[in-house]
Amino acid sequence: MSSKEVKAALKSAREAIKNKEYKEALKHCKNVLKLEKSNYNAWVFIGVAAGELEQPEQAQAAYRKATELEPEQLLAWQGLANLYEKNNQTDDKSELPAVYQKLITLYESSDKVKCQEVSRKLVDLHLQEKDYLQVARVWGRLIQLQEEGGVEGAELLQLWREMTHFLQDGLEEQDNETQQHLITAYEKAIALTTAPCEDHKKLSMDFITCLAKLPHEEAKLKEVCEAMLSTYPSQPFPLEVLCSHYTQSGNCSEEAVEYCRRLLELDAGSAAALLGLGVKAVEDRKYEDAIKHLSQGLKKMPSSLAGWHSLAQAQLKMHKYTDSAKACSQGLRVCKDNDTESRERLQKLRMESLVRSGAETTLDEALDTLTQISDSSNSPALMSLKGRIYLQKGQIDQALELSSELEASHPDSAEALILKGLAHQAQDQFQQAEESFQKALSLSPESGELYFLLGRLYWLMGDETRQDRNKAHTHLLKAAKLDPHLGSVFRHLGHYYREVARDPGRARGCYKRAFEMDGSDGEAGAAAVDISMEQGDMDSALAILTSVTDRATPGSAKWAWMRRGLYYLKISQHQQAITDLQAALRADPCDWVCWECLGEAYLHRHSFTAALKAFTKAHQLQPLSIYSLYQVAAIRQTLGKFKEAAGEYLKIVQREDYVPALKGLGECLLALARCALEDYLDGRAVDFIESAIKYLFRGVQRRPDLSCLWKLLGDACSLSGTVAPERARVLVPGALSGHSPPDQNHSLDRSTLLTLGERCYGRALKLMPEAASLWCDLGVNYYRQCQKLSLSQDQDNNQILLEKALQCIKKAVMLDSANHSYWNALGVVAMAPGAENFALAQHSFIKSVKAEPNNVAAWTNLGVLYLKQGNIELSHEAFKIAQSLEPLYVNCWIGQALIAEMVGSYDTMDLFRHTTELNTHTEGVKGYGHWVCSTLLDKSNRDSELYRYNILQMNAVSAAHTALCKYTERIQTDSSAFVMLGYLNEHLQLKRQATVAYKRAVELLESSPHVEELRFALRNYGRSLCNTGQCEEAIRVYSSTPPEELQDLAGLALAYFRAGLLQESLAAYEKALAVASTERERAYILTALALLQHRLGSMDTAKTLLFKCSLLKEPISESLLCLCALGLVQGDATLATAALSELLKLSGGSGVAGGSGVAVEQRCLLTCALLALQGHFSAVPREVARAVHSNPGNATLWALLSRLVPQYDPRKASGGAVAGSVACLSSMTQGKRALLCSGLNQLAAGRHSGENSSRNALKTIQRAVLLCPDDMAAWAGLMAACYAENTACALSDSAPLRQGLECPLMSAIAEKAQAVGPEERPLAHAVEGWALQQALSGLRQATHYDQAQALCTQVLSVSPEHPAVLLQLKQLQCERLLQEQAGTALPVPVLEQLSAAVMANPTSVSAWHWLAGLYESQGLLAQASVAYRQSLQLCSQLGQYSGKMGSLLRLALLALSACMAKVPGSDWQSLVLEATTEALKLGPSPVALLIQALLQFSIKMGARDTRRLLERLVYYASFEQPETVTSVARWYLLRHLHSKDDLELMDKLVEDATVAGDSRLLQFHKQICPSA
Repeated sequence: MSSKEVKAALKSAREAIKNKEYKEALKHCKNVLKLEKSNYNAWVFIGVAAGELEQPEQAQAAYRKATELEPEQLLAWQGLANLYEKNNQTDDKSELPAVYQKLITLYESSDKVKCQEVSRKLVDLHLQEKDYLQVARVWGRLIQLQEEGGVEGAELLQLWREMTHFLQDGLEEQDNETQQHLITAYEKAIALTTAPCEDHKKLSMDFITCLAKLPHEEAKLKEVCEAMLSTYPSQPFPLEVLCSHYTQSGNCSEEAVEYCRRLLELDAGSAAALLGLGVKAVEDRKYEDAIKHLSQGLKKMPSSLAGWHSLAQAQLKMHKYTDSAKACSQGLRVCKDNDTESRERLQKLRMESLVRSGAETTLDEALDTLTQISDSSNSPALMSLKGRIYLQKGQIDQALELSSELEASHPDSAEALILKGLAHQAQDQFQQAEESFQKALSLSPESGELYFLLGRLYWLMGDETRQDRNKAHTHLLKAAKLDPHLGSVFRHLGHYYREVARDPGRARGCYKRAFEMDGSDGEAGAAAVDISMEQGDMDSALAILTSVTDRATPGSAKWAWMRRGLYYLKISQHQQAITDLQAALRADPCDWVCWECLGEAYLHRHSFTAALKAFTKAHQLQPLSIYSLYQVAAIRQTLGKFKEAAGEYLKIVQREDYVPALKGLGECLLALARCALEDYLDGRAVDFIESAIKYLFRGVQRRPDLSCLWKLLGDACSLSGTVAPERARVLVPGALSGHSPPDQNHSLDRSTLLTLGERCYGRALKLMPEAASLWCDLGVNYYRQCQKLSLSQDQDNNQILLEKALQCIKKAVMLDSANHSYWNALGVVAMAPGAENFALAQHSFIKSVKAEPNNVAAWTNLGVLYLKQGNIELSHEAFKIAQSLEPLYVNCWIGQALIAEMVGSYDTMDLFRHTTELNTHTEGVKGYGHWVCSTLLDKSNRDSELYRYNILQMNAVSAAHTALCKYTERIQTDSSAFVMLGYLNEHLQLKRQATVAYKRAVELLESSPHVEELRFALRNYGRSLCNTGQCEEAIRVYSSTPPEELQDLAGLALAYFRAGLLQESLAAYEKALAVASTERERAYILTALALLQHRLGSMDTAKTLLFKCSLLKEPISESLLCLCALGLVQGDATLATAALSELLKLSGGSGVAGGSGVAVEQRCLLTCALLALQGHFSAVPREVARAVHSNPGNATLWALLSRLVPQYDPRKASGGAVAGSVACLSSMTQGKRALLCSGLNQLAAGRHSGENSSRNALKTIQRAVLLCPDDMAAWAGLMAACYAENTACALSDSAPLRQGLECPLMSAIAEKAQAVGPEERPLAHAVEGWALQQALSGLRQATHYDQAQALCTQVLSVSPEHPAVLLQLKQLQCERLLQEQAGTALPVPVLEQLSAAVMANPTSVSAWHWLAGLYESQGLLAQASVAYRQSLQLCSQLGQYSGKMGSLLRLALLALSACMAKVPGSDWQSLVLEATTEALKLGPSPVALLIQALLQFSIKMGARDTRRLLERLVYYASFEQPETVTSVARWYLLRHLHSKDDLELMDKLVEDATVAGDSRLLQFHKQICPSA
């Protein structure tokens, strides 16, 4: 191929490349190379085409070949550079700098722009590799070329600035040549910049910053800074850099100080200048200035490592160890990881600071710091510090061992001797310690610490070395001179001046100096404050305390807070004292003294509760402190908690006879005695008085000179005058009473105690003859003695005592005429019988009122005075004023009640009742009791609103009874009060208590001339004896006086009747009939005779007498009640109906008892009994509900409804439970019995603990047993509830929780049955029999056949022919036989025996049910049907509604099972319909409806009637329908719908089941419809 062809081929290749046909280009190039292997362009074109075809290796080879052929040609080098840039491979990058360098060389002479461009690329490449030297060389060559080309200064400046930017990174790691290039670049740039200007200033600052990083360029740095300062004299930057440089280098020459001062002149807060001055101050030992400058500088420049190191050094020299440790920590944070030397210096400083701080919490931290210091074991100073750590931890042996090692390895080290001396000192080996310190001092004679250690050692060695001035004093002074910053030196000097030199002025100065040096030195500060206070300089003391508390952190400076708190407490600034003492307790919550001080502060502020808590805490912390315990007791006494206070006082006096505690205990006991007397608890009051005398006499024995103790003894003795004479027997020490022997206690009566009180007051008056209160107390004592003597009719002594009382109280008035209580007491005594100086009394009361206008007692007494004089109007006004002053003062209300009684007001009883509500007072109690009894005796006013309000609504009987009980406890000689109490006891059915009260009244009246009162009391006593079953005694009492009056004869007849003497009773009633004066009285006696004839068996005579009663002009309801009851008992519905009709006519629908009416409860009960007799069972609960609706407040009706619902309408047992709950809430009397009925209703409703753990039958019946533990029916109900709980557990597949209770409960019921009276015995036997069957059922359910059989055997051993027990035994044997022979039919003889046993129990419905179930299990369905029919007939005969319903449903279920089992015969279907129809006639029965639906299902499952019946039970169920019925109906309805393939209704049924939670149906649905 010719050259033309080569050129043509190259041209074709160029065109192909241009058209991006790179493969064609390669072909052309290869053709060229075949002819001309060294063709430069062909190799270049191959490189281009291969590069575009992503064949980098071929392209690189082509370019390399081209460069080898013509190395001075640009084209190949450019292509190679582009290829390397494009590939971005590591190997290529390594070749790229050489390519760039070649291009730069080629461009230098041809293209300056390209040359600069490639140079920049090369610089970027070197920058990426951080090859700053090559960067400097390349850029320097570029600048040189620019300079040679004659570029302008601005462009050249830009190049030099760019060079500075390139070389700034990593300046410290660069070599010297690179650094010199950078310096040159800055110098050239600055030289090309016109000064002054911003660019020039910025370049200068950057240059200075750069030089500051180069320590060896200090001269250049100083030169540039001076140049900049000359150009910009107000610019602080160069000075800051110079100061920082000198600070970091540690070169604090005068020149450096001068720079710092110049900088401060420009910037007063410059951190660099402050740090420089601080470092210089540390070198000059001006530590205070150093700390000041360094602290200010570090706030602005916290990254200065030299600053933190210098600050730590200064603080260590100033002995501010905690601050020094913190400074070291800050320095370590800013220290670089590679700066090992600085880090170790800071760690050494930090360790020394931590050790010398003496805080236990920092010792482990110091040891950890020691481990971080390299080669620490070779440093005596560090090892000495380690030894001090051992000492502070109490490890003295380790410290001694370490000191020995140090002494051996470094014999010339003073640190080892110091450590050894400290160890000996810790062991109290003072001589050895002294020797060690002296040796150390010889090695280091200028050590202030050693002089201090010696001085402190001499101080610790005792008084001899303390007194020797050459020892402690001299060494301490030398230490203070050598180390004037060591505060502990001045503290010990203060000790010396205070305790040895007795120079408080100097001591105060030393303490103050020590505290100023170390603000944490609480000992020095406290001593300075204490001396200032001793010298009376309170301002200085307060200034010190305030300075400490102002800067104290929470939980610190306890000594300052406490002392300032005590200061404020002293000057009565209680709130500030409390605040400071609380702050002191934050520092030490276990300081019991501080708690006591805080309690004092609270107490002075009258914050008694807070003070009580504070003193209680103090006592907990220090149980031996009597003061805190005494204050606790005193505060409780102040708060009126006398019982608790007495207990606290008692703890003190059990330790020692602490007189204040004895006095406080006596006061508390007297207060408790007064409270007991107010509540009429005389026995308790006497016990308190006796204890008070005992402890007060102990106080008198210790301090007989204290008048207050004698006064309290007098109060205790005088207080016994209020107690009943029979109870006022107090044991008094013989030394006090004057009886022999003096070391024993003697029992004193009330009069002797009052005399002893007189003597005690006299002794107190000898000590304080001018005490008016003592004269008044003595006068009151005389007055009480006079009151007691007036009962004994000793008029002479009575008059003398009364005169003494007047004189004493007059003396009190003379001494203190402004005291209203003295005038009041004088008026009372002047008005007393025997004195009756009414003028003086009126004058005294008026003076008392003038002295104190709000004087309720004086106004009341004035009212009594006017009432006694017969001036009712003035008396009323006085009482009214007293009421307005104090509405709760009972005496003025009693006065108003007496006035109302005198004028015949209707409010009298209400006023007396109000007095008993306010407080118990004898006059008010007796008046209220009288009016209550009078109102109760008057039976004509029972319908009045006044009676309902005063007696019923206000619960008058219970209130009067309680008040009279208290009255008779206090006053046991008032026969009328005992008669009233007995009557009220009878009204409350407290028969035994009534007998006791009447007996006491009879005993009091037998010795009195009041014959009529005695006859009345005997009549009541006899009636009470008769009511309590003491009939013989009642007959004796009635016969003690000739029975002439009707009431006596009737009572005697009743006593004869209850004693079983029927003929004598008949005779007595006939005598009473002859004495009767009215037809009403004759009617009552005829009714009693009829009852007596009924008891004798004369039914016709009884009927005749009752009919005779009904024919009288004034018939009584009791005779009609008896006639109706007689008809019900004999089953004569006609007679009962007629009698009930007449009874209702007589009562006129009113709900009152007695008179001509009859209580609504009795009418309702008789109506229900008649309805049950007539067979109208469902009407029975409706009748009671109607009565409840008419009388919703009658608890008896609610209780009756709760009792009848489970018997006649068990479907509404939930309502019966509610009725029982209402009865419980309405009446406590009815509630006890109604609670059991409520539980039985819950039992009938199926409420067990599985449904509701808090409201269920078991819980309710348990409460009933707790309220009535003697009620055997409650125990039987408890057994039934346990049986129901176990049954519920069995149904839910859970373990029964109440097993094994049948036998214990049965034993309890049998025990209760034995204790009943003869009248209740039949009912008790019935309950016992029922409980036996229940117990056997429970044992059989638990398969405890052996226990059940043993129980039957036990009963049969007592009653061998007991048919019910024999039947139970047969049932047990049968069940055992069926269990042992499972699947085997019972023999016919066995069935016949069982049938005979059931027939032997003609009244047991459950027996027939059991027999029917047995027949059914044996496949004898016909016999089972007969058995159920027998039970149904028996239920009809017995009138058992629930039993009849149960028999019908069981019979229907039996027939249904036969139908569903396809037993031959059509009678079963008709039997199902017949039984369910009869059941529905008795009342609504969801179970009967379910059985009818299932019968239809068994006959024709897919019929429309089947779906209708089942849907009625599922979707239209009543609220009474059990969930079980609904669930069964839902299950069969699903089967029906599935057979009809009705998916829509099936989905609806499933939704209903989901809402109801019927998991059984949902599971069944999944089984029959898996796809669903």
